[in-house]
Amino acid sequence: MFETITSLKNPNVQMVKRLQVNAKLRKESAEFVVEGVRLIEEVIKAGWGVRNLFYTDTLPERGKVIIESFQNTSTNINLVSSQVMKAMSDTKSPSGILAEVNKATLPLPEVIDFMLILDQIRDPGNLGTILRTAAAAGVQAVLTIQGTVDAFSPKVIRSGMGAQFRIPIQDKTWGEVSSKIKQLQLQVLLALPKGEKSYFESDYQQPLALVIGGEADGASADAIRIADLRIRIPMPGEIESLNAAIAAGILLFEIVRQREKSI
Repeated sequence: MFETITSLKNPNVQMVKRLQVNAKLRKESAEFVVEGVRLIEEVIKAGWGVRNLFYTDTLPERGKVIIESFQNTSTNINLVSSQVMKAMSDTKSPSGILAEVNKATLPLPEVIDFMLILDQIRDPGNLGTILRTAAAAGVQAVLTIQGTVDAFSPKVIRSGMGAQFRIPIQDKTWGEVSSKIKQLQLQVLLALPKGEKSYFESDYQQPLALVIGGEADGASADAIRIADLRIRIPMPGEIESLNAAIAAGILLFEIVRQREKSI
């Protein structure tokens, strides 16, 4: 169904604006917002449903192909004014296309040997970068602990570059995490500035879960409690700690390196 929207008071416009800023609403409605041709193409590729699609008449040809792909579907297709698009967008320079997406819950694989646990990662840019890196490294599941920013918030979606559509990402309590780790028989590695072993002296061939702590406070007491091995990244320079996303990238790809070397 096609509709032209010029009013900021339109209920669909208002819903998008609320979804952009309200994590609780995103969770309760199981919906979130995606902006830009590239990310909406990722939504389509993943097969996730789109409730509302909004676009402006300045949309480039690649975006028009997206609009055409939703014809004869249940998606509401809305032509909007540039003023309405700007009001809905979370970016300073809207791309001209925006989608209200139905969130799918990707199930955890029955067998996992490469898991990532994120403990109170509060910076959206860091979380998105970690998720993108995890997807590139072949991580099979990501568990986020309470206190970690919503993985489907606008900035996390943008910096994740489609990772949310590829990896199961589930919010868990530490009790649930502990049970899952025992069930899967995973060794738990925790990154700490003063870990017992250097990360390149450790063996990552066995099934494992890597825990990355928050930017400000580091690993929580629960993370330290369940860790089997505390590893560190040597830092000969006069810096106290690394950015969480950088640390995650270093460790995830050391795991990849060791496992590829053993094949």
